[in-house]
Amino acid sequence: MTSFKRMAECGLAGKRVFIRADLNVPQDDAGAITDDTRIRASIPCIRAALDQGAAVMVTSHLGRPSEGRFSAADSLAPIAKRLSELLGREVPLIRDWVDGGDWHASLKPGKIVLLENCRFNVGEKKNDETLARKMARLCDVYVNDAFATAHRAEATTQGIARFAPIACAGPLLAAELDALGRALASPKRPLVAIVGGAKVSTKLTVLKALAAKVDALVVGGGIANTFILAAGGQIGKSLAEADLVGEAKSILAAFPGKVPVPVDVVVAREFAATATPSMKSLDAVDAGDMILDIGPRSAEALRSLVAGAGTVVWNGPVGVFEFDAFAGGTKALAHAIAGSKAFSIAGGGDTIAAINKFGVADRIGYISTAGGAFLEFLEGKTLPAVAVLEQRGSP
Repeated sequence: MTSFKRMAECGLAGKRVFIRADLNVPQDDAGAITDDTRIRASIPCIRAALDQGAAVMVTSHLGRPSEGRFSAADSLAPIAKRLSELLGREVPLIRDWVDGGDWHASLKPGKIVLLENCRFNVGEKKNDETLARKMARLCDVYVNDAFATAHRAEATTQGIARFAPIACAGPLLAAELDALGRALASPKRPLVAIVGGAKVSTKLTVLKALAAKVDALVVGGGIANTFILAAGGQIGKSLAEADLVGEAKSILAAFPGKVPVPVDVVVAREFAATATPSMKSLDAVDAGDMILDIGPRSAEALRSLVAGAGTVVWNGPVGVFEFDAFAGGTKALAHAIAGSKAFSIAGGGDTIAAINKFGVADRIGYISTAGGAFLEFLEGKTLPAVAVLEQRGSP
């Protein structure tokens, strides 16, 4: 990977620093934050800038508001409150900030403001150049610390980086790129990838790209059901994409032995936490069965594969782990990765939820908070927000 400037290599004392963070956290119907993981992950970057004596501006998107319209439901007000608590200082929220003004003139070194939801600004998502130039004029140093949005070319992720005097990667973004590069650019072999999820269609290009790079590609969840069909197995009334069986067959044919499919499964008659689980070999699955997890023989084969790996990349569960009766396969996988000597990197919301449920977070090599950007990196796509930092050059 081409080198890029890192925030740690920039002198920030007395500088106006604009940080694009990822503070897009889940909230309940009352607006209360239900998981502040992303806010906490942004703290090291913010604190480092403040500790150096920078005048700090932080912004993020939240939800999907209509550009040009303020929406209380999408306001960063709850995030400002949580940031204040975590930093132990007041973090004022600035509503109309693009053109600067009194708030900008009065922002002193060692102080911080949170700039209201960047998606309230017309032109944000379309990466409008005029908007990007205005934002660039607010700062001396632009810092992107939001890997989760790195696959989007937007005004606060790509445009501003073109025009700011200095553009660099924050510690979280740099760590993500370092970990992903280690896992894919020059991995210790064997390289094992586990890709789960409901639909092949959302991850087909990732599966094809990974199959060409890895030593073993394990598919899970609804994706595995489509591959079971492709291999001639029975899935009953399980979730699958019949129109993509041909694509799955082509992957199996192109990479013989690389894509193991389950040999046994846990089925039920309904999709519910209270459903009665039943262990079956694939040839015993009948028309009324719904596959909700892999069986013990498949889990053991997966454990053995992971145990012998040099590098493991994990995105997605292998069963409906949210239901305890069908969590066995994903639990076995999580503990296998945690117990392996391999360098492991895991990403995506469901994957993180599984890691937290099974208490193995401290034994995973690197946990990415990103979903879409993580998948696009695995696929080998250029991430616009990263490319612009590379274009701005190394230190």
